[in-house]
Amino acid sequence: MTTKKDMKKFNINDILDDDNISQLLLSLEGKIRSGEFKISIYGLGHVGSPIAAAWLRAGAHVIGVDKSTSILEYARQGKTSIPEPGVNEAFEKGLSNKKLSIYDDLVKASKDSFLKMICVPVLAADGSADLSAVRNVAIAIGKGLKKNDVVALNPSVPPGTTEKIVIPILQKYSGLAVENDFYMVYNPERIYEGRAIEDIEKRYPGVVAGYGKKSLEISAKIFSLIYQKGIISMSNIKAAEAEKLFEGVYRDVNIALANELAIFSEHLGINFWEVRYAANSQPFCHIHKPGIGVGGACIPVYPQFILKTAKSLHVDCKLTRSGRLLNNSMPKYCVRQALKLLKSKSSKNLTITLLGLAFRGGVSDTRLSPTYDVVKELQKLKVKEIRIHDPLVKKDDLFSKYSNMFLINDLDLAIKGADLIIIIADHDEYKKLNNTNIGKSVLYDGRGIIMAGNLQGVNYAMIGNLI
Repeated sequence: MTTKKDMKKFNINDILDDDNISQLLLSLEGKIRSGEFKISIYGLGHVGSPIAAAWLRAGAHVIGVDKSTSILEYARQGKTSIPEPGVNEAFEKGLSNKKLSIYDDLVKASKDSFLKMICVPVLAADGSADLSAVRNVAIAIGKGLKKNDVVALNPSVPPGTTEKIVIPILQKYSGLAVENDFYMVYNPERIYEGRAIEDIEKRYPGVVAGYGKKSLEISAKIFSLIYQKGIISMSNIKAAEAEKLFEGVYRDVNIALANELAIFSEHLGINFWEVRYAANSQPFCHIHKPGIGVGGACIPVYPQFILKTAKSLHVDCKLTRSGRLLNNSMPKYCVRQALKLLKSKSSKNLTITLLGLAFRGGVSDTRLSPTYDVVKELQKLKVKEIRIHDPLVKKDDLFSKYSNMFLINDLDLAIKGADLIIIIADHDEYKKLNNTNIGKSVLYDGRGIIMAGNLQGVNYAMIGNLI
């Protein structure tokens, strides 16, 4: 095994001119498309499935790996548990042309592949980083790692994860040295649920960083096969890890600003949405949309990664922290505003319908959904009955905890006779609500999606405009 001392003496420029490396670069595309160089995807969830599909669509031979037996069974049938457009079609075609293999042996998947992509989730229940799955997969990959193989880490992680955690594990279990014997890449996923394949293939350039110049050169060549918008090569891995987090923090902080201005507008007695429209006509202004809460495995999570790393560096990221605190407070604030519409009615006698369990419209993903926080507030108030509707979510463990909660799949039934309706997710189905649907119920629009003209004679208000 090459030691760290040996690696310090190693001149990377010597490798760059090596004939073997030049031949590898020249033959990469042909060997990947022919299936000689297989690609193993560890984790077939929200990130791994569309990435696997993109490689299949590019002609590669993909090995799908997951710890879940049900997910593997889905994959063997050419399906995924993730309702992402185009993924099932790619899996079905991959099975028919024998370019998709499904493994439950993580080490064998590493032995049989050239590129290993770690796409496992890193989200803990509280929104912090749980890197246990990354560690476990890295151990398995290390046991099957071969000379000249490439390993890519893809989930959003705290800066330093690749170099401090993944690489030492790979070297320990393989006996190989990074940049000398194998190549390490960080390639952050940049996908938006509901259009993930399009994001990978057409919408954004791919971001890549390598442990050294050789890793970077190889990774740029490899990933250019699926990113039609090209490749942005970062100078180092920590910079690439931070880049992905910056994307989420930017959105979180700007959503917090929108929420703050919406609250200000309510107290001033003006319509935030009217002001936002006018302000955003100026090209240097881009005020985001406010909302009842920020959910999902990205925007509310990345600031925590930044804040934890900042604490270890003794840096005070005040704006990042303030934005997160404000966005976390929105479910409670909006519940209080909604209940004001009911005047003096006691909460103990109320039937309240929550529209949306997914963290946003158009997806079935409920991770860190603000609906859970709204439910907690309503349970504190001892609301008589809570109904929840979502067009894409058919079941949830939440409902086994409370006897006064019901998940109702029929929208009309869910809102019929409710004292209060609160829109939480901006599903298209809810944009069409009108006075006929709502009847005598009171409506609070926590996303600002209902057109005022649809609500003639309805007692309603929306975030940023209490009317």
